[in-house]
Amino acid sequence: MEKRTITVVPYTPEWADTFRQLAALYRAQLGNLITGIEHVGSTSVPGLAAKPVIDIDILIKEAAGLRPVVVGLERLGYTWRGDLGIPGREAFGRNAGTSPLDGEGTVWPAHNLYVCVEGCVSLKNHLELRNYLRQHPEAALQYGTLKQELAARYPHDIDSYVEGKTAFITGILAHTGMGADVLKDITAQNKATK
Repeated sequence: MEKRTITVVPYTPEWADTFRQLAALYRAQLGNLITGIEHVGSTSVPGLAAKPVIDIDILIKEAAGLRPVVVGLERLGYTWRGDLGIPGREAFGRNAGTSPLDGEGTVWPAHNLYVCVEGCVSLKNHLELRNYLRQHPEAALQYGTLKQELAARYPHDIDSYVEGKTAFITGILAHTGMGADVLKDITAQNKATK
């Protein structure tokens, strides 16, 4: 199996533009089946260096509303992968570079797509971390520098890269008042997105 190289690049506003375009397609397909769409992860923080992969959380009111959302996302060219060990967060894989299908054959940048039940720990963690980093540019700069150093040190070792970020992330989440489930959830999320 070929190892992928971990690449962390400077922030670009194109990430926010791509998120808005993708969110518009999801809203058009899913309508009132969803309650919101959030740009999360490092690409959602202006000025933060990141792996060039956009993380998107689509929100639903309750788990019972998942099935019609799965059907809608399958129409757009995604495959439901299950919760990958993270309760309340369902992962979706792209079937091709043109997923989501927009009728024009657009090849989209890399992105991770999740459907989250409102209030689940994973969603809370994503939003707390994003909001903190948006409000504290010095912390975002420290985090970006850390990620660049880790990518240089471990260019083909995603486990070490993720492990090197975990203390920084959990420190911020603990500072924001997140509970004891934070470390367990962050560890599971990081393993699931390798």
